[in-house]
Amino acid sequence: MAAAEQGADAVKEEEEQVVNPWEVSAGKGGIDYDKLVDQFGCQRLNAALVDRVARLTGRPPHVFLRRGLFFAHRDFNDILDLYEKGEKFYLYTGRGPSSESLHLGHLIPFMFTKYLQEAFNVPLVIQLTDDEKFYWKNLTVEESKRLARENAKDIIACGFDVDRTFIFTDFGYVGGAFYENMAKVARCVTYNKAVGIFGFSPEDHIGKCSFPPVQAVPSFPSSFPHLFAGKDQLRCLIPCAIDQDPYFRMTRDVAPRIGYQKPSLIESRFFPALQGENTKMSASDANSAIYVTDSAKEIKTKVNKYAFSGGQDSIELHRKLGANLDVDVPIKYLNFFLEDDDELEHIKKEYKEGRMLTGEVKQRLILVLSELVARHQRARALVTDEMVDAFMAVRPLPRMFG
Repeated sequence: MAAAEQGADAVKEEEEQVVNPWEVSAGKGGIDYDKLVDQFGCQRLNAALVDRVARLTGRPPHVFLRRGLFFAHRDFNDILDLYEKGEKFYLYTGRGPSSESLHLGHLIPFMFTKYLQEAFNVPLVIQLTDDEKFYWKNLTVEESKRLARENAKDIIACGFDVDRTFIFTDFGYVGGAFYENMAKVARCVTYNKAVGIFGFSPEDHIGKCSFPPVQAVPSFPSSFPHLFAGKDQLRCLIPCAIDQDPYFRMTRDVAPRIGYQKPSLIESRFFPALQGENTKMSASDANSAIYVTDSAKEIKTKVNKYAFSGGQDSIELHRKLGANLDVDVPIKYLNFFLEDDDELEHIKKEYKEGRMLTGEVKQRLILVLSELVARHQRARALVTDEMVDAFMAVRPLPRMFG
């Protein structure tokens, strides 16, 4: 979704932990999510809420939920209260199109959002912030718009329902009621407040300062009159990584002042770089990430060469001491993408106790990722420009709810 190059509303701990919408880094211990939750003031997503999701939807909770990968929230319980009463809500998520293709970390919110859309039978709006990438990535307007359409194809390949999904680009859609809401938000946030949240400096151009309301207002149904006319109090649930939380803390502060409901959030951990959990995957370093365009050979090479191991330096020492699962990247990736809970627990146990070697764990991960990426590539190959146009068409959604 959003990005910038520096910011102040961040977490800076003794080990130089920094988490904001533009930068994620940590010391040797990795991201401390407990400190992050306390700093941001969100809530932990506990087992009772996960069980409640399963009960209300009548389906098993997504692997990202049951393994705590989506781990924090803001007022998610309120969304479930409404749903239990028979009331509706909508989903909002997004992507900042800064690269030709997505890496696996980019897929996480879309995979989870697809599950939420299907489980709750609700509409979804997906924002492609091509304007934001123009501001921060030194791209031309034309290139930002082109990347947005290319990224839209990868998003559509995740399997969203065109009858309940509206994908829009900022350059293509902003105006009318959407812009009116942007103006309302902008008037409620002082420059000093924006500096405190986003860390803008005197050297930043004013385009950066103007962007936060653009990401805020898809939280309000009145921004989409072709979808939600007469439903100005419809609640919104935003699945995103926790680094996006500052945008929506601002939004939640402003919403009651301009007559709207506060959006709710459900927030994920970061998908680590191959080199370790002290940072996110980076689109600027091809060897830090597995891309959805990678071949099976490239995936094998990247995992074997770059995936940080928690195993010991020799087989003898490994058999004796076992692996450190807290730092092992292949285990972390399997935690996201290996569906079978029993197999995952077996691998963790055998690896931790030294009976399974790093090479064996990596081979299992290579197979899992190769199958996932190949499946995505097959789906992506079927996405046409006409399909993109259909998702982006400003029209009522024929099966918006149910």
